[in-house]
Amino acid sequence: MNQYGLDDVITYQCRNGFYPPLLRNTTKCTRVGWVPRPRCVQHCDMPIFENTRAVITGRPFRPNDTLDYQCLDGYENRDGSTNGSMVCGEDGWLHLPTCFKSADKCGLPPVVSNGDITSFPLEGYPPGSRVRYQCQAYYELRGPTDVICSYGKWSKPPRCIDPCVISEEIMNEKNIQLKGKDNKTYYVKTGNIIQFMCKSGRKVVTSEESFQAVCREGTVEFPRCE
Repeated sequence: MNQYGLDDVITYQCRNGFYPPLLRNTTKCTRVGWVPRPRCVQHCDMPIFENTRAVITGRPFRPNDTLDYQCLDGYENRDGSTNGSMVCGEDGWLHLPTCFKSADKCGLPPVVSNGDITSFPLEGYPPGSRVRYQCQAYYELRGPTDVICSYGKWSKPPRCIDPCVISEEIMNEKNIQLKGKDNKTYYVKTGNIIQFMCKSGRKVVTSEESFQAVCREGTVEFPRCE
């Protein structure tokens, strides 16, 4: 077994088909070990992609080598450009191109009343793009959370269902109040149960069941007292 002294420098050789990172195959003996640590990584083969042309050299690509490509006529990549480059990394190609038909690009996502997308809007979206929606406070999201761009069209967006508004004015008119809550305006999400009770000194007029009303897409059947 070879013994090496401090500050000794050696050159190592990788097996066939492998290369040292940054094409540096020397390492130095230090107090903390060999620096940089000897490593061998695999080369990149010529990638297979569609709707794209590239210069084929016939040789393997080493780490950090780049390969320029160009989309075919009528196609573009996700950056909206017709050309670009990819880099050979230690684990394979980085930034593989996806060239698609320009006509398959989507415009702005559908407008949803009382809802917004969770990301910054773009001028155009490549096929396969996904956008997520959220509703404003107290509005209930109904339907798919995400919409997807496919062949120039967005999938069906969700709806934001109106909440029920329980106002002081209505409660005073019906001589009722919210059970266990202050007499002020409340917003209730659709599907939630609202419990009412008569104001002090008032008597029930409607059925007992009506005092546990359900908010249904912005509407609620109020009980009444007299």
